[in-house]
Amino acid sequence: MSFQAYLDNIETKTGKTPRELLAIAAERGLDGPAVKAGAIVDWLKADFDLGRGHAMALVHVIKHGPKIPGKHVGTAGTHRDDSDMLWLDGRANRPA
Repeated sequence: MSFQAYLDNIETKTGKTPRELLAIAAERGLDGPAVKAGAIVDWLKADFDLGRGHAMALVHVIKHGPKIPGKHVGTAGTHRDDSDMLWLDGRANRPA
């Protein structure tokens, strides 16, 4: 599953775009590079029943922003992404 697909699945499960979840994380003080992944994972499990894999995708975005490593970009592998920048504003708003 691509990184973007994880974020899309999070949106489906929670009803919130990744950007909305980033705002909630910031309100709770769970943002920035110093925050512990476990605290974010615990919050996402408690409030949205997200599993660890999906939560860790959002942890990456919270700690590092929407840019992802390019090693899977444009490849044919299972974890391929079309871009090294993740779309955070919801599937319905994603440019074609």
